[in-house]
Amino acid sequence: MSFHLSTWSIKNPVAVLLAFMVMAIVGIFSFVNLGIDNTPNIDVPIVSVSVTQRGASPVELENQVTKKIEDAVAGLGDIDEIISTVTDGNSVTVINFILGTDTDQATNDVRNAVTQIRQDLPEDVDEPIVRRVKLAGSSILAYSVSSDKRSVEELSDLVDRKIARELLNVEGVAQINRIGGVDREIRVDLDPDRILAYGITATQVNDQIRNFNINLPGGRSDVGGSEQNVRILGSAESVSELKSYPITLPNGDIVPLSNLGKVRDSYDDPRQSTYLNGQPMVGFSVFRSTGSTLVSVEEDVRKIIDESKTIFPEDLEFSLIFTQGDSIRNSYRGTLDALILGCVLTVIVVGLFLKDWRATLITSIALPLSLIPTFAAIRILDYTLNDMTLLALALAIGNLVDDAICMIENIDTHLQMGKKPLQAAWDGSVEIGLAVVATTATIVGVFLPVAFMGGIPGQYFQPFGVTVAVSTMFSTLVATTMIPMLSAALLKSKPRKSESGFHPDKPRSLTPYRSLLTWSLRNRIVTILLAMAFFIGSLQLVPYIPKGLFSNLDIGFSQVSVELPPGATLQETTSVAQQVTEILQPSPTVDKILAEVGDDGQVNTAFMYVKLIAKDERDLSQKEFEDKMRPKLQEIPGARVTFVREAVGGGSKDLSIILKSDNPAALAQVANTLEEQMSQIPGLVEVTSSMSLVKPEIIIEPDPVRMSDLGVSVQAIARTAALAFLGDTDSNLAKFNLPDRQIPIRVKVASEERKDIDILKNLRVPANDGTLVPLNAVASIRLGSGPAEIKRFNRNRQVELSANLEGISLGDALEKVRALPGMNPLPSNVTEEPFGDAKIMRNVFTRFGTALSMAILCIYGVLVLLYSNFLYPIAIMLSLPLSIGGALLGLLLTQNELGLFALIGIVLLMGLVTKNAILLVDFTLSYMKDGKPKFKALVEAGVSRLRPICMTTLSTIAGMSPIALALGADGQVRSPMAIAVIGGLITSTLLTLVVVPVMFTYIDGVYKGFRRLIG
Repeated sequence: MSFHLSTWSIKNPVAVLLAFMVMAIVGIFSFVNLGIDNTPNIDVPIVSVSVTQRGASPVELENQVTKKIEDAVAGLGDIDEIISTVTDGNSVTVINFILGTDTDQATNDVRNAVTQIRQDLPEDVDEPIVRRVKLAGSSILAYSVSSDKRSVEELSDLVDRKIARELLNVEGVAQINRIGGVDREIRVDLDPDRILAYGITATQVNDQIRNFNINLPGGRSDVGGSEQNVRILGSAESVSELKSYPITLPNGDIVPLSNLGKVRDSYDDPRQSTYLNGQPMVGFSVFRSTGSTLVSVEEDVRKIIDESKTIFPEDLEFSLIFTQGDSIRNSYRGTLDALILGCVLTVIVVGLFLKDWRATLITSIALPLSLIPTFAAIRILDYTLNDMTLLALALAIGNLVDDAICMIENIDTHLQMGKKPLQAAWDGSVEIGLAVVATTATIVGVFLPVAFMGGIPGQYFQPFGVTVAVSTMFSTLVATTMIPMLSAALLKSKPRKSESGFHPDKPRSLTPYRSLLTWSLRNRIVTILLAMAFFIGSLQLVPYIPKGLFSNLDIGFSQVSVELPPGATLQETTSVAQQVTEILQPSPTVDKILAEVGDDGQVNTAFMYVKLIAKDERDLSQKEFEDKMRPKLQEIPGARVTFVREAVGGGSKDLSIILKSDNPAALAQVANTLEEQMSQIPGLVEVTSSMSLVKPEIIIEPDPVRMSDLGVSVQAIARTAALAFLGDTDSNLAKFNLPDRQIPIRVKVASEERKDIDILKNLRVPANDGTLVPLNAVASIRLGSGPAEIKRFNRNRQVELSANLEGISLGDALEKVRALPGMNPLPSNVTEEPFGDAKIMRNVFTRFGTALSMAILCIYGVLVLLYSNFLYPIAIMLSLPLSIGGALLGLLLTQNELGLFALIGIVLLMGLVTKNAILLVDFTLSYMKDGKPKFKALVEAGVSRLRPICMTTLSTIAGMSPIALALGADGQVRSPMAIAVIGGLITSTLLTLVVVPVMFTYIDGVYKGFRRLIG
């Protein structure tokens, strides 16, 4: 087919030129409109169920809420994982569904399941919130907002009402979170002594305010001959009016609300605070939705902020704290630079071999004509310019020109026979057409299984595999159409050489390769044994090569987690966060430090973003900076301060292991033992366990006998205590109406009074007969403790043991952890669950192994179809194991990890190395068909294909060199891939030129013997 297409192209140059002009124009327009992102868009169906019960402890929430929700949704189909986190007053259950599940249908199924068990949940919990998780990772950028004319309260209000609403209109923005600031509310701080003296409870005060501070509809009326709406306006118009609201006491007397405590327009008790470089601040962070393009969303948000003078009040000043967009743009530019440099080096190699500027120009045209139309395919498939698609294009540089090199080199050989350019283009393209199609088919056969290997890795690598396959098919189209057509039109005739050295019809000089090949064919057993020894020896290198997922990426900002013992106050956590700032800020590597104290509502935790200066302006990488600062942070007393990151597979550190059990005591014992043993492993730093420390609690134990005598219920005790110390649930709070919104009115005991346990003991609880009974008359009150946080995995208690790595690979660290005495064996009621990057690494290695096996089968199937023979393709495929040794040797010498990107390089090798073998076998069969003896045909095929094989190998190595040298942003991450390819190409090329001809003699003998046997 290819040679018919080539001859047609030579006859119809205008049609070919027009077709490629159209493809180039479409490709350029597609490139301009492609989005830029860090990773491919992966649609993982995730649904979360959030339940809030103010003041409830984790243990009560787990038993009364979390377990019931988990049991309700567990019966739904296609569930992968159920993960729950229970903290004070909050239960969050996240259901991860199997990829491919309809997310909207899954959300409805979860909502229906939760609705059915709503009556089994406590009455005072807020309505469960079931929602589809649309956030794509962490926040993409954050701003601080300041003004010399506005207070913190006013800035908080502006962020909530004005800025957030405006930015949520930007396409792709899913959520705006305010950083710092305060939440406005009308506070009714009751005086315990006064409500005791008046004989009224906080519950009764709250209920009365709710009952009369409300506006309600009253229907319609026809008064005056026209229809009118009836409205009942009971809401207070001012705080002063609210203060004078009459409160009815149990004895029938009436007192103004202000007599019972302070009524003021204020803010909720602070549970979090934010600091920028140690100074209090108000700001916001932006989260994007799943399916959106990070850079596009980030640029649109920044554009709105830049135009803030026309949208927001003029006195506001916005300062960018951090953005993920910069690192992605740097990576994008770095990859494009490496791609362009690879193209230039590839063309230089071709020019040095061909020594003909016309032939070099024709070959160089193949690169843009193969790359540019690929952008149109990327656009049509709705991919973005991300790590995977750009990596595919960078990898394809050396590969794309291979077909063109083979075609132009063969045409050049025919020119050296004295043929006219037209005849040389005709004959040369016909002669090598099948080999070109075969090599392309093998590349496509290798990468399509990678593109569709399933799971998270499959979604992640689908754009990669498809992009490589599409660009390779375009390169074949160029090689079989444009190259012959341009060669016929542009090349010049060459004088017939008496000894070309490249065509079998001419006498040949005795090259060193000819001598080596001749010796190998005459000493076949020795050659095979040496090849086997090399392959077996290369496999012995595997234990000495570090194994991991991928090298640490320098994204330009570090993340620090601060955790104090449960029970620590917001002020104590703030003090530690300020100490961390004082340690990190003097470093010349640091630009800004954002500290969010009270992370996720837990006042004993803080999360800090440390923005580093530009990579080319600092001496330390992100990892070197973290390694240098880690010992200093560990010196802070009474706090756990660690560097964390957003791991690919979940977790917050390099290494994460999940232990789960339905026996909390056994789980705690194993976790504590393993945490201690992991701390002794060299290379593991910041070893932590998620096993929560106990948190101080006040335990109220009702006395059934006294409660029965006095007519008091447990619900009355719980409601009285909750209302007095926290206020009513948010959904039940009375609301104070403003022209544009409502502000909650929270009734509870004054903050200072809540510090005295005697106040709690003397709280009055309503009895069935309406009398008020002191709390300590119906219950005993004591100090106790309980877990501050409970984590569950697939309906069992879980503990996450995590650590960062320093001087050790992920694979080696996992081996050492699993060899610990505490893991061998685990108790029967405790099991390990793969998690984090360790889970992703295992998943990737397993799926890559399956994809590689499928790729090899695809290569074999393609070759069988092309050659209509089941045995000859085996000779070609024997070149595959010869490449493994070089790849492993390259990784060993450079001490790069055998990880994700190295695996990609090895997969690419499977397609590249078969090209050389195809050329050798294809030309050998051609010469044998012409009547040459097998021995001579093999020698002539090897010598005639030596130049194109060397050209394609060196051009690929040249194209890979910028990546191997880690040039550009994030170059160190992709470097192992290029090193594996270069090492594998070098050894496979050297061995293929010798071993494949030897193996061909055996396979051809078997084939001919089989033919004689069957007649």
